[in-house]
This record gives sequence, structure tokens and C-alpha cells, in this order.
Amino acid sequence: MKKTLVLLLFFLCFNVFSQTNERTLILLDIDSNLPIEDAVILVLKTKQVLMSNSDGKVVFELKGGSNIKVTHSAYLPLTIKWASLNQPENIIYLKSKLNTLDDIVVTKQHPQEIIKELVSNSIKKLNVPARLKAYSREFFKLNGNYAYFNDGLINFQLYKDQKKVKSILLVEQNRSFGLADDDISSDLLGYNLNVSMEKYYIFTVLRPLLDEKTRKKYNFIVKVYPLNQEYNEISAIPLEGTTELLDDFKIVYDVKRKLIIEINTELSPITLAGVKEETSKGTKNIIRSVFKTNYRVDGENYYLFSSKEEINYDVNTGNETKNIEVLNNLITTNFNIQNYTYKESDVFKDKTLFNIKNSILTDYWNVSGLTPTAKELEIINKIIKSF
Repeated sequence: MKKTLVLLLFFLCFNVFSQTNERTLILLDIDSNLPIEDAVILVLKTKQVLMSNSDGKVVFELKGGSNIKVTHSAYLPLTIKWASLNQPENIIYLKSKLNTLDDIVVTKQHPQEIIKELVSNSIKKLNVPARLKAYSREFFKLNGNYAYFNDGLINFQLYKDQKKVKSILLVEQNRSFGLADDDISSDLLGYNLNVSMEKYYIFTVLRPLLDEKTRKKYNFIVKVYPLNQEYNEISAIPLEGTTELLDDFKIVYDVKRKLIIEINTELSPITLAGVKEETSKGTKNIIRSVFKTNYRVDGENYYLFSSKEEINYDVNTGNETKNIEVLNNLITTNFNIQNYTYKESDVFKDKTLFNIKNSILTDYWNVSGLTPTAKELEIINKIIKSF
């Protein structure tokens, strides 16, 4: 009887500890109670990396338990014990670094020279050749309504060709879905994944700051966080009165290693307000433009971790004005310095995932590291039911 009881207890315990546990984290600013977007969540046991959405939410599954590390360039890092995550939804508060006094860094170098040095060194240190397994997702809106969606689990083989970074794209799984009866306009074209990856690895977005003429149109400030001496931040803001579409820039970098960790650019409302609207046929008027990339340093490895690009503009077709919005996210789910073995026929040579037949073998989006918002989840669930 005792032996039977012991075996029963063993199997019960085994079942409890081996089952897959879903956890939900909601990250909030401790002072404002507002959600924190783009925080990086590292599951220490499995090294799985995730990112919080605009609701501050992260959902993931794990067999057994693991402590969780949360980092964000604007917040103090936090390690969470697994045992404390005992609710269906666990609210986690982060303390902003911005509440501390920023130290202005006085340097002999002009900030533009610092950026040049950062770009040069970061390009050299980024692991190439290498391969990235990534999850890509795009939402398309036409006149404010969701019109199209695609996502995919894809592999990038990065290599150098005549000192330029190039990529080979291999698609594992993907799906595309129309959400509107309207004809999909030629304006609703996704980002070219190969072109995007190549520009992330040579920091194309920073070129305006490296141009001597453009430099005079910006006000540069270098700051250091007193509670994080490893990172500095360079901000570059267009001077008042500009009538050009110049982005606001924020570059976070590792001071000791001279590596770029994060880039944020955005067309501010002030800049947009000073730009004259075009009214002729075929012209486009930007309403919103956002770009963000995060790079990860893991020991000797340095690689792209995530990217986010958003563009919203009005286009004059002659008969009407259409509003187009494209929201693109990409997150690296696995990094390796080993090259892929593939056949030339396996290479995806089109520009976007629109141009490939749907192929769904697993629920790959559930392990993507990107948690959809409530509205995005509504769209995705609609897609799932259609298959």
C-alpha cells in the first residue's frame, strides 16, 4: 500500500512540474501606472527572449519554473522570482531611470564624431557571417481599418559581399490574410525583409546625422544615467523652425564597448506641423513615422534583437485621398554563428511575404516572443478560424 502511495505521489508531482505553465506579465511604470512597451524579458532557464507590447503585456509558456529578468533602456533592471508569478495576470512595476537627474556629458568630440565612431565599430563587431531565426509580423491599414496581415517564421543567413552586409532569406512558415473587401492597393506593400535586414546591419537610418550639412540642422545632447554607467544616450533634435522632414533621434550605446544598443527615430508633431502639405496627384503626406531597433550583446556575440517600423501617410490618388498605415515588427528568436545548409531552390527571392503561398506547420506565433495587443489578437484569431 505504501509503495502504491509513493508511486502515486511521484506521478502527481511529476505531472505538476512537467506541465506547461502559461504566465502573463503586465509591465507598468511605478509612478504613472502607464504600460511599458518594448521591455525585454529574458527567461533565464531557457534563454527565451520576449518583448512587451503597447499594453505592457507579455504572455509565454514554460515547463517548470524559471526566474525572469526584465530590462529596458529607460528603466532600472528587475529580476523576478518564478514563485512570485502565481496569478493569471501578474502586474510588475518598473522604476524609471528618468526620475533620476541626467548628467550631461561634456566631450571633446562633437556628438556627430561619436556617432561615426559608434557606427564604424558596431558594424565591425556585429556577427557576420551568422544566422538569425526571426518572427516577422505586419499589419496593414487602409483608411483606418485593418486591411491585410501577414507573419512568418523566417531565417536570415547573413554574409559579407564586397564589404557590404547581405542576407539570404529562407522561409520556414508563413501566413497572409486579407481583412477587407476592398482591392489591396499597390501602396499596401510590406517591407522588403532583405533590404531591411541589410540596413539594420549598416545603420542606414543614422546617415542623416553623419552628413556634415545635416549636422548643422540638429541640436545634439549626450547624457549619462547615474544609475547605469554602462550606457550613454545621444539625442539629436531638429532646430526650431525647420521646414524639412527631419527625424528626432535617440541613440543608446555601451560606453566601454562603443556598441550601439538601441536606435529610436520619430517624426515629431512639431516637425510635421512645419512641413507644407502637398496637394498634387500622387503625392504622399507623412502623418507618422517611427523606427526602432534593439541590438543584443551576449558574451562575444552582438546581433540584431528586434526592430519596429511604422509609417502612416495620406496619398492623393486624384479622385480621393487614401490613408495608408503599415506596422512592422521583427524579433530574433534564435542566433547562431553557424551557416545554414540549404538549396538554391529554398531561397525566398521575392520582396515580401505576400508573394508566397501560406505554409502553416505549427503554431509558430505562440513562441514568437511578441504578444499581440487585444485588437491584434482579435485580428489573429479571425485568421486562425479561417484556416
